Amino acid sequence: MFLTKRYLNVSLYIWLSFIILSLLFVLFPQIDLDAASFFYDGNRFTLKGTPFEVFFFQSVRVITGFMILSYIFIIIHYLITKKTIFNISKKVLLYIFLVLSIAPGLIVNSVLKEHMGRARPIDIVQFGGNKEFTPAFIPSDQGGNSFTSGHAAAAFSLTGFALLATRKRQLWMGVALSYGVAVIIARMGAGGHFLSDNITSFFIVFISTHILYKIIFKKESL
Repeated sequence: MFLTKRYLNVSLYIWLSFIILSLLFVLFPQIDLDAASFFYDGNRFTLKGTPFEVFFFQSVRVITGFMILSYIFIIIHYLITKKTIFNISKKVLLYIFLVLSIAPGLIVNSVLKEHMGRARPIDIVQFGGNKEFTPAFIPSDQGGNSFTSGHAAAAFSLTGFALLATRKRQLWMGVALSYGVAVIIARMGAGGHFLSDNITSFFIVFISTHILYKIIFKKESL
């Protein structure tokens, strides 16, 4: 099928979805305001401080920290014993390092969040703040870190681990994607990010992960 044809190990429909949605967010920025207003009752963002929001906000940090510490432990173990744990190959270790560092770490947090300057929903005038709303992908002088979502990027990086599954890969991919969606709802419900912030992070991570899989393992990911 035409739309399932792969380019850099990513189906054409994924590339087209990213391009089309990005254009919609830029040309019709009201989409972001309407999506954010769904979680705003006129006084506050309704999920902020709720058990659901707190759990998924904090869980990203816990999971990310666990993965990083586990990775460091495996590397140290290998350097000392010259043996890997659970027969994890050097290619897998390299892949994990790149999955965690390139998209969530470099592209999202170090480049986009630090330089785009987009104000968060909770900080803009429309939702009780004092900063100006700006569309996605447009550099801003508001001094914010809304675009793109670091939490969403970290959550969706779990899709990279799902690709390593030798059994029930689709199940694990579904779990990773579901977790990412829950994090998106939590961040939007707390006024932390716009819809475009989260969607963009998903595509950046998902596409990067599949490209890395192809480069390192020399085969299609799915």
